[in-house]
Amino acid sequence: MDDQMNQNGNGQGGSNQGGSGNQNPRKVNLFLLLLAALCTLILTSVFMKTVSGSTTEEKSYSEFMEWVDEGTKEGEANTKVKCVRYASDRIYIELVDEKEANRNPLFSYYGMGQKTTYYTAMVSDDTLPERLREAGVEVWGYIPDNSGLIMEILLYYVVPLILFWILLSFLFKKMSKGGGPLSVGKSNAKVYVQKETGITFKDVAGEDEAKESLQEVVDFLHNPAKYARIGAKLPKGALLVGPPGTGKTLLAKAVAGEAGVPFFSLAGSDFIELYVGVGASRVRDLFKEATKNAPCIIFIDEIDAIGRSRDSKYGGGNEEREQTLNQLLSEMDGFDTSKGILILGATNRPEILDKALLRPGRFDRRVIVDKPDLKGRVEILKVHAKDVKMDETVDFDAIALATSGAVGADLANMINEAAINAVKNGREYVSQKDLFDAVEQVLVGKEKKDRIMSKEERKIVSYHEVGHALISALQKNSEPVQKITIVPRTMGALGYVMHVPEEEKYLNSEEELRNMLVSLVGGRAAEEVVFHSVTTGAANDIEKATNIARAMVTQYGMSKHFGLVGLSTVESKYLEGRDVMNCSDQTAAEVDKEVVAILKESYEQAKQMLSENRELMDKLAAFLIEKETITGKEFMEIFRREKGLPEPEEKKKDASGDDAKKDEKPAEASGTEDVKMPEEPKWTVPEIKLPTEVQPTEEPAAEPKQEQPENKGIFSNMDL
Repeated sequence: MDDQMNQNGNGQGGSNQGGSGNQNPRKVNLFLLLLAALCTLILTSVFMKTVSGSTTEEKSYSEFMEWVDEGTKEGEANTKVKCVRYASDRIYIELVDEKEANRNPLFSYYGMGQKTTYYTAMVSDDTLPERLREAGVEVWGYIPDNSGLIMEILLYYVVPLILFWILLSFLFKKMSKGGGPLSVGKSNAKVYVQKETGITFKDVAGEDEAKESLQEVVDFLHNPAKYARIGAKLPKGALLVGPPGTGKTLLAKAVAGEAGVPFFSLAGSDFIELYVGVGASRVRDLFKEATKNAPCIIFIDEIDAIGRSRDSKYGGGNEEREQTLNQLLSEMDGFDTSKGILILGATNRPEILDKALLRPGRFDRRVIVDKPDLKGRVEILKVHAKDVKMDETVDFDAIALATSGAVGADLANMINEAAINAVKNGREYVSQKDLFDAVEQVLVGKEKKDRIMSKEERKIVSYHEVGHALISALQKNSEPVQKITIVPRTMGALGYVMHVPEEEKYLNSEEELRNMLVSLVGGRAAEEVVFHSVTTGAANDIEKATNIARAMVTQYGMSKHFGLVGLSTVESKYLEGRDVMNCSDQTAAEVDKEVVAILKESYEQAKQMLSENRELMDKLAAFLIEKETITGKEFMEIFRREKGLPEPEEKKKDASGDDAKKDEKPAEASGTEDVKMPEEPKWTVPEIKLPTEVQPTEEPAAEPKQEQPENKGIFSNMDL
């Protein structure tokens, strides 16, 4: 409550506070001193008792005199009392049968070294000295030594206090990751200035819209006067949203390199510590430092760590996180935009952020950093390849077309893998084949040369893959076959079919989706038509086909039974993109029936098409078993020859032009398959989709997501 009051009542002045939570650093210092002193006293007391191993016990004066008289015999020393020691207000008594005591008066005064020390009150008795002398009892006095007392105080109190203070400072420093006990609430932000990041907007490609939005902000920081003349105000914040690997953090670093102003960079988790209130204190300290260095930019990466919705549905109820979020909201409302403080946040989970954080006035702009399109992928490849030696065979357009759905991090990894492959093969330059090998390696793994399949399994896998490819060739709306192989891969694929799209598509018709379903189940249909039995190899195909069919029913309104009813929504679309049903259990059961009916219809259609072309399938399978890997060109040559189809005229016309990749889609499916890149049929790789079982997968997974249909290409048609 106090923390929230400080936040609301002292938006800017509250930043003057440091220390842990809302406490003043001096109060924290005093608290630690008192704590160390208390611990010192307790431990010193325990130590003194342990070392001395003694206790004290009071006796009456009369009992003391009885001891003196009791042990006295004529001519002999007292056998009861060994010695007495005079103090200012009492007499200390040492008995003969106790352990030998330390004769040092200082220690004897405190009873150290004795098991039990007795004492009695000092009584005015003039006869006592004479009686002690007659009894032969030793008599000691105590002379105070101020120097010894000072050393005692230093040894038993001051030194332990200092040691405890050092220990506590070390522990607080470790828990707060620097700064000691006075800096628990200090911000851990890293500060960059112009060009320290080494990254500018020239290093960012494929995100033109996002760059444009941020360039406007940078220009505002450089030239605030021209915007102020018209009455424009600097946006308080911009939220970078997109899937992992698209370049959100890279864009923020580019802003730091271009802005020429201090750049505070930290992660959302940097605010979270063991103590409640530390996160809020660090937010105050961060904005305090930003105000001192204005104009400046604050970048909070993975802001969902502290900006999570306070609604219990999204994991609300954490006191520390909520206090930190409340303080952040208060500070973003409180600072003056005229000073030029801009807040950048990055996340791939915008749906879980608190609504109060997303409203205009806090984060005024939402910058979408999505997966790049074809042109963007070409630009990204060029950026990452600028420091890599490439030969004249390299064609980034072909690589970009083959990697639909890939993000910048994927493409950077592929370029690096290609360079490694070139070095491994003893070449000084990266070739087109190295790039396509890298694409294949990243998506499906390396060839497993040590895996030996039996003849029967090779035959089954061959018919399975040919079933996929043949159905694609027989259909009019399928993507061209680029490569068919039955060579096992390290990621588990026993074989796969690669398809290359002729162009990127953002919409798919119902006919195209149904053709995808037929092609996906084509491998299982081929197994049943030829062997009259099925294997486990179609697991991945079935999963993808089911996802597409379910999306057609629940999201795309392509079911006659349900019509235009949205029965599911997509959550976490920038991450796993899971579908959540928004209907009753009874309706969900009916949806399952509709999905089953669609898949059954597709499967029967696939079996019929393959049965009608059984002879052609046998020839293609025999050729694949012999070669293990065939190109799309070889596949289409056999297909046309057996079907009696002529060579497509479009191919000849386009071959005489600049690039075969820009051919128009022919009317015939067979022509379509071969139009793409006739010169390099083997390596004009298509979009590849990685399955996990033994089957080819055409362009499945991404299709169910209406928002990102282009993703289907990157893992297109793979069998595991």
